[in-house]
Amino acid sequence: MKKTLALVAHDHKKPELIDWAKAHKTILAKYKLVATGTTGGLLSEALDLPVLKYKSGPLGGDQQIGALIAEGSLDALFFFWDPLNPAPHDPDVKALLRLCSVWNVPVACNEATADLIISSPRFDDPNQYRKIPVY
Repeated sequence: MKKTLALVAHDHKKPELIDWAKAHKTILAKYKLVATGTTGGLLSEALDLPVLKYKSGPLGGDQQIGALIAEGSLDALFFFWDPLNPAPHDPDVKALLRLCSVWNVPVACNEATADLIISSPRFDDPNQYRKIPVY
C-alpha cells in the first residue's frame, strides 16, 4: 500500500509549496497525495498528478487531515504555514501540528525541513517504520 502524504499551505505560502512540489514531482508521484481544498487544486494542476482534495482549511480541511493522523492513515505532513500572518482558523492549525507530535508523524513546516524529510533514505525504505506511541 502506498504511503499517504498531506500537502497543505497557507495563502502566502502556496507558491512556495507548489514550487517545492514541482521540484520533487518524481518522488511525490510514488505516494498517495492529499491536500486541503485550494492547495489541492493548485497542486493537481501544477503536478498533473491525482490529489485527493479535502475541504479548505478554515472550513474543516485541517480537521479532516487531523482525522487521518488519528486513524493512523497519514505518513507525513508537509504544511508550509505562514507564521507572520495569523489565520482565523489558527486553533485548527495548532491542533493539526499537535496531532503530528502525539502520533509521531513527520511534519515539515518549511522548505528546508521538507527537503530533509523527502530526501531521507529512511523515508522511502519500506522496512523502516515510525514508532507509533501507545497511550
